[in-house]
Amino acid sequence: MQNPVPAAPLVFITGASSGIGQALAARYAQAGYRLALVARRTVELQHWVDAQGLDRQRCRVYGADVSQTDSIVSAAQACMAEQGLPEVVVANAGISIGMDSAERGDVDVMAQTFATNNTGLAATFHPFVAAMRARGSGTLVGVASVAAIRGLPGHGAYCASKAAVVAYCESLRGELRDSGVKVVTLLPGYVATPLTQQNRYAMPFLLSADVFADRAFAAIRAQTSYRVIPWQMGVVAKLLRLLPNSWFDRLLSGRPRKHRQPLPTDRAE
Repeated sequence: MQNPVPAAPLVFITGASSGIGQALAARYAQAGYRLALVARRTVELQHWVDAQGLDRQRCRVYGADVSQTDSIVSAAQACMAEQGLPEVVVANAGISIGMDSAERGDVDVMAQTFATNNTGLAATFHPFVAAMRARGSGTLVGVASVAAIRGLPGHGAYCASKAAVVAYCESLRGELRDSGVKVVTLLPGYVATPLTQQNRYAMPFLLSADVFADRAFAAIRAQTSYRVIPWQMGVVAKLLRLLPNSWFDRLLSGRPRKHRQPLPTDRAE
């Protein structure tokens, strides 16, 4: 009697309907993984899946809003029931919106940003942690941003949320030490996606989403705990971190700020 052929490894990716999430989905498909893809815009995502020629044996789409904890938890539970426990979970879904603390509505923008970028990330990981720990393996990937390293005028909600992603993933990494479960923190620089195309300022070392996905895939496979992509942005960010506050503030004086706009139009999901 022949032994059954083992199933291909499974990756679970949120925010997969566009940008970085979709590029990562394509890269993992190229590597032979099965895909569990999550987005609010499931129709658009399913059209992309069909265009790639991915059948239900290779890929399934789950609808969820990561800012609603029960929604993303249900999607994760459905994934495990239908496809099994993933080897890799990528918490990529996020939003980036400019804010002005003098505007009452922008305080709500900040709350929604944290609900998506932070609570949503933890809720994405939550259903998998105990099962991965019991199995003794797995990789949890949090997508932060190089904007986590210094606060930028007009970007208070986004910078603060991404700094919190870095701190949260560092905390989780310590909690899972010696369990066999790894935590990887990715800090993208500027990547050409719908999220960045309306930026009103220069974007040095801009990468295509596909190039970013190649480099991110390598970092995740190596289980690198912390990686800025591209590395040049990491150098720039750390140099900015070393600047005295007065020099840093002067350097950014007059820099165009990110657009303030309604929440639903600027989500990487």
